[in-house]
Amino acid sequence: MANKIFSSVGKPEQRIDAVEKSTGKVRFVGDYTVPGLMHAKLVKSTQTHAKILSIDTTEAWKCPGVRAIVTGEMFPFHIGPILADRPPLAFEKVRYYGEPVAIVVADQEHQAKWATMKVKVEYEPLPIVNSVQQAFQKDAPLVHEDAGQYTKIIDNVYPKAGTNIGSHIKIRKGNFERAWAECEETITANYSFNLSDHVALETRSTRVEINPTGKVIVHSCSQSPFTIKKVLNQFFNIEVGNILVHIPMIGGAFGGKGTVQLEPLAYLASKAVGGKLVKMELDREEDMTTAPCRIGFDATIQLGATKEGRLIAGKYTYLLDSGAYSDQAAGITRAAALDCTGPYHIPNVWCDSYCMYTNHPFATSFRGYGHPELTFAVERTMDQLAKKLNIDPVQFRLLNGIKPGHSTPTQTQLTANNIGDLERCINRAKELINWDEGQKIESGKNKVRAKGISTFWKTSTTATNAQAGAILTFEADGSVNLSCAAIELGQGTKTVLAQILAEKLGMEMKKIHVTMETNTQYEPHQWRTVASSSTFLAGRAVMSAADNAIAQLKKTAAIVLQCSPEDLDVGNGRVYLKPDPTFGVEIKDISLGYTYPSGHSIEGQIVGVGKHIQRHLTPMDQRTGFGKPGPWWSVGVQAVEIELDTRDFTYTILKGLTILDGGTIINPMTATQQMRGGMYMGLSYATGEKFIFDKEGVVQNIGLRNYPVLRYGEQPAEYLVEFVETPAADGPFGARGIGEYGVIGAPACLANSLSAAVDVALNQLPLTPESIWQSVEVENQ
Repeated sequence: MANKIFSSVGKPEQRIDAVEKSTGKVRFVGDYTVPGLMHAKLVKSTQTHAKILSIDTTEAWKCPGVRAIVTGEMFPFHIGPILADRPPLAFEKVRYYGEPVAIVVADQEHQAKWATMKVKVEYEPLPIVNSVQQAFQKDAPLVHEDAGQYTKIIDNVYPKAGTNIGSHIKIRKGNFERAWAECEETITANYSFNLSDHVALETRSTRVEINPTGKVIVHSCSQSPFTIKKVLNQFFNIEVGNILVHIPMIGGAFGGKGTVQLEPLAYLASKAVGGKLVKMELDREEDMTTAPCRIGFDATIQLGATKEGRLIAGKYTYLLDSGAYSDQAAGITRAAALDCTGPYHIPNVWCDSYCMYTNHPFATSFRGYGHPELTFAVERTMDQLAKKLNIDPVQFRLLNGIKPGHSTPTQTQLTANNIGDLERCINRAKELINWDEGQKIESGKNKVRAKGISTFWKTSTTATNAQAGAILTFEADGSVNLSCAAIELGQGTKTVLAQILAEKLGMEMKKIHVTMETNTQYEPHQWRTVASSSTFLAGRAVMSAADNAIAQLKKTAAIVLQCSPEDLDVGNGRVYLKPDPTFGVEIKDISLGYTYPSGHSIEGQIVGVGKHIQRHLTPMDQRTGFGKPGPWWSVGVQAVEIELDTRDFTYTILKGLTILDGGTIINPMTATQQMRGGMYMGLSYATGEKFIFDKEGVVQNIGLRNYPVLRYGEQPAEYLVEFVETPAADGPFGARGIGEYGVIGAPACLANSLSAAVDVALNQLPLTPESIWQSVEVENQ
């Protein structure tokens, strides 16, 4: 497969949404308006942790245009994707500052917003849990008094009653204690960083109506349309077939729109006004404080090795700041555990990964799903242990890199099919970053240049029954419509799927028409557009649909040409005889069936149907973590070179590079853009992004004026991206998922470069000049 010459796969085809987006013609959810549209705004908690004593809506009802006010007592139940622990509207008590307490529905948005300020809520403050370390203490205040009684939506979540532990995932491989006693060199190190925001350009928004027949029609900027159907069915007792979800193209998501949050609120709002169409759109401040964010992370890592540098034992304790509710943080806790070691062969592993409740905004999926966090901790520890062993950091990684024949922490056996070539990635990164010229070089007066490297890996942690479907309908001109429920959120998935289809059918890309929006009434089921799984799942479904269509084309053509279907092949818009390609029939002449000169017609329209479901995946054992959680692991390496001013610790990122083994790369241009964008994002929260909480647990830096996103001009002056292509036997044309991977190693390699530059261990993010100075001052005391 690696030597096959493709016609579309592997080519830098232009994104099919490029023109529409660049000309500003895309209509997002928030752009929609229509006469009679009603607007919903949220009343948000002004307390971080408090009992709700009363909610007075008297003055709000006097505001013009107000049609309904919904409070938590009207739906006093809990929902959630993994553990049902979150009320759509707080009742009895609030658990974070900015939590929705009530909804006001009015004719105009400004009327609804004005009325929210007239709702008076009386609170009784409760003790605040303001960090995961505090939450982990035995005498800590409880964020959830009834944690052990919540309904589990999936099995592998393990809340612990009477604590702030929302889930506890264990990995036990080999015999850690015995191996640790035999280690000749060891290290123990601690790491931490705070929650932060997704900063998608499009804030979260939705609109919902309940039509007279009882159908609930949802328009949303969601990555998970079928999850919306599932949640509304499970928790609101609406028949699945009566829930219609529409998803347009999305203005950025990065995992933050993979959960279900606003849709239940908008449904309650619509129901309160007799099913009328209600729009709910968060402003930027609400999107940063009320909506879910990216997890915070504390880690303690112990690594043990022989004096030659061979790793033999690793112990990992991860405390994930889930915030007030578990949401997807419970799943991230599991994902962090199953890949806890990074891409290294460690025979003896002990991991405890905890999902911790705090009184912070609740956390959800973020690009990388816990892997940028664990990679930062693992890769910093690898650099520090290499220094203790007096081994070059790159050689240390080459010595311990995972390979076919090894096993993962969950004891999945790795083969040439399900693991990429880490060694090739490391060697290529070493060459491109010019590692051999020295990790730290004096570059001028008060200036030093330094390099840092990090390896990374990730499996696609989907549900064991995650699936996708695709439908192909042929037009009279021989072109093909591709319909599937993969969501286009800027990653270029639909372009890649069109390339896969073009390759299978032997067609030009211009003959493939892809439905960019998703409508669950017409598109076949797809699990979700998350976990770097869409190219794999939807790609396999598209290939299956193409095979189905090809069989139909051959059947019709065989009748027309009076031969056996086995004698035919498809390509260049024709179905032709293999021994003599000049003898055949145009696809356009049989796409809607074939009509003889007599008027007699046969077969009818070609409609290809395909599907794919994950295979051979298993749940993780609760006691040991044993299991097969994903279909493959993609591996890669990232590196940066920085220049630092030793007087004030300001620094410039000179070069950034990513080397990834993603199997066959379907579109090298969009894949390169993915890696560059991912690294930019990883460097952004490594250099400045985090929520700053006061002692009351209130976020102080909301709004993009004072939330320090990496600005234009602060990115690396040079980006280098290359791919190592080790095809995956079960991927579409050998492809693995790559969407999240550009972000994973960036914070770690930046921290390694800066630690080398100042000769101090920098183990907390973000790495601002002030934080570097503080670490240097502590070291010099």
